[in-house]
Amino acid sequence: SHGIAWQAGSVEGPVCTTCHHSHRIDDPIQNEQRLHLPDECGNCHGELYSSYRHTFHGKATNLGMVTSATCADCHTPHSSLPEDDPRSSIHPDNLRESCSACHQGAPDNFFDIDPHNDPTDPNDNAYVYYVYVFMITLLIGVFAFFGIHDLLWLQRSFVGMIRGEFRGLAITREEGPYVRRFPGIYIFMHATVIITFLTLAFTGLPLKFDNAPWAQTMINMIGGLEAARVIHRVAAIGTFGYMAFHLVHLFIRIILKHERGLFWGPDSMVPQWQDVKDMFGNIRYFLYLGPHPQGDRWSYWEKFDYLAVFWGVMIIGLSGLMLWFPETFTVLLPGWTINAAAVIHSDEALLATGFIFVFHFFHTHLRPESFPMDPVVFTGRMPLEKFKEERPREYRRMVEKGTLEGALCAA
Repeated sequence: SHGIAWQAGSVEGPVCTTCHHSHRIDDPIQNEQRLHLPDECGNCHGELYSSYRHTFHGKATNLGMVTSATCADCHTPHSSLPEDDPRSSIHPDNLRESCSACHQGAPDNFFDIDPHNDPTDPNDNAYVYYVYVFMITLLIGVFAFFGIHDLLWLQRSFVGMIRGEFRGLAITREEGPYVRRFPGIYIFMHATVIITFLTLAFTGLPLKFDNAPWAQTMINMIGGLEAARVIHRVAAIGTFGYMAFHLVHLFIRIILKHERGLFWGPDSMVPQWQDVKDMFGNIRYFLYLGPHPQGDRWSYWEKFDYLAVFWGVMIIGLSGLMLWFPETFTVLLPGWTINAAAVIHSDEALLATGFIFVFHFFHTHLRPESFPMDPVVFTGRMPLEKFKEERPREYRRMVEKGTLEGALCAA
């Protein structure tokens, strides 16, 4: 259509020097010149350019992935026709042929994926829009709650240290005796979580923030976006692996060893009414309206962290698989679910990464009582005096049951 307009003398029809530059006369879908094509098309097609840049293809070309689809792959460089034209490469009757170069054997639902979807526009696709609203609400809600919670905690901890209300850093440096809190298998699992999570964050964040000045540097450090994709997927497999291992471990403890109390009681990670009371008690303590609640084996923020891993693996993992294998999932699911999966994967990953690096680090290591690090998750043990101060309810229960002596260990 552009060529026809140019031949007719219309100034609206771009000539080759507009799309390909006067000193570049080779095919625009070859070599790294492909990477510049979306910017040239965007000079006239700003709205479509913006939506393209928010897709994987747009982000990938922005980070130098030459093999990622550009405008010319879908619209063809010399036959860009409207969607309703039967000759157009994006006409519904021609989509299978146009997309088969990269997505061979895709089911019918696959071709309903919107390559220019705007999740912020309810008129574009209402389902994707509602998913976007939910994810943004979840992100803002979690960050707002824990942001206020932790700021209140921080100022109260500083005041507590000044007043001498707890021994703080001195306790973490005591020689012993120590209380064993975690067996070696939990230390190993936590190390696996750390490695896979950091790998996923390092390889995923540059793609989400592809326009940031540090994104290209990080991608280059990995060896390019193709290498980053492979590493990201290996780390994802590792994530599914440790989750499966944990579920099997729980199965063995519950079914084969007949352990009790894993779903309810003081040793359970399931939130209970006591956690609600502890949370409000802590807020009262932060506001100088009451005493510090006595801690037990697990605090409410530790249970939140634990259950967030289940939520994260399920939500980020499933949406990631959908983006990895869109042809497989669209056998049964409508195409818009892939657009929704892109929103979920991106925003939930941001939520997880932000929560870990800000709030989890504060709860575990950066609060004044534990700064600069609480090593218990790496050693499996903590000083007895610190244990008595932070978790008095668990300490008293172990004394009453006579199990404390067996939990003591040397440095």
